Amino acid sequence: MIKESLELKLTPPSQRPRRLRINQAMRDLVSETRLSVSDLIYPLFIRAGENIKKPIMSMSGQFQFSVDHLAQEIDEIVSLKIPAVLLFGIPAEKDACGSAAWQEYGVVQQAIRLIKSRAPNLLVIADLCFCEYTDHGHCGVIEKNRAGEWDVNNDLTLELLVKQALSLAQAGVDIIAPSGMMDGVVKVLRENLDAQNYKNIAILSYSVKYASSFYGPFREAAEGAPQFGDRKTYQMDYRNASEALREAELDASEGADMLMVKPAGNYLDIIYRVKQAFPYLPLGAYQVSGEFAMIKAAAEKGWINEEQAMLESVTAIKRAGADFIITYFAKDLAAIL
Repeated sequence: MIKESLELKLTPPSQRPRRLRINQAMRDLVSETRLSVSDLIYPLFIRAGENIKKPIMSMSGQFQFSVDHLAQEIDEIVSLKIPAVLLFGIPAEKDACGSAAWQEYGVVQQAIRLIKSRAPNLLVIADLCFCEYTDHGHCGVIEKNRAGEWDVNNDLTLELLVKQALSLAQAGVDIIAPSGMMDGVVKVLRENLDAQNYKNIAILSYSVKYASSFYGPFREAAEGAPQFGDRKTYQMDYRNASEALREAELDASEGADMLMVKPAGNYLDIIYRVKQAFPYLPLGAYQVSGEFAMIKAAAEKGWINEEQAMLESVTAIKRAGADFIITYFAKDLAAIL
């Protein structure tokens, strides 16, 4: 026990950082990281068929839309001033090479035309991959390797990705986003887009995409889960960081206009390192379905505050170095920012 007669010596602190945290207005004034609606990209799942607005059970508040149900969703996105959408397609039929991906009137091609006619200033980004279109769920043409195991043939897949990209370009897409992690994809896309006079279509490369356990809900949403094996021969090993810089450097040298890291939350260090290495290229980060679903599920249980967790998680991605963020929270964030 401290004796009442004891004289305590207290030296007032010479520095008081708490002055700048005294109230909300002060905290806002000196905040280092500013999150804006203009930083956000909203993913959309477009399904073949009519009169479809199908809830995605593992992603609360997210839906698959048929093209005829898309107009109202686009109007809401525009009203919230979200600058861009990222489209994924679920075709009526799938085959071994994903041929529905490059059809003139494929589901994403139809969606692009509708969006550009209804909201010409809304940026439309199209995912460039085959996992949603192939009956085996892998991201390209598969064949057996030397060990007798099924694997994606990189170079045959590049040929088909070019066909898909040109089809999307013809439909009016603004940005093409190759997500399959095929070696050399940016180079062949840039060469062929330029040759067909699509020089102004930008390439947002999924330069650093990890083979992550956080993609589970997306595979329900896009109906593109691999029917056998996994994607570890083409997506990156989560134990590696320097490899991310090599992948980003290759894409930058081949002509990528923007880079991306996916997932975001568990890879903030990678976002930081890529941005430090390539400060001259815009960097996106994808807050993936599993990250979204965890926050939603915990909030529904009453374990966390959804709005606070949403803001904290997305701000962390921005603070790490992302210039823009693909997130299923985009509409919720836009409503409160």
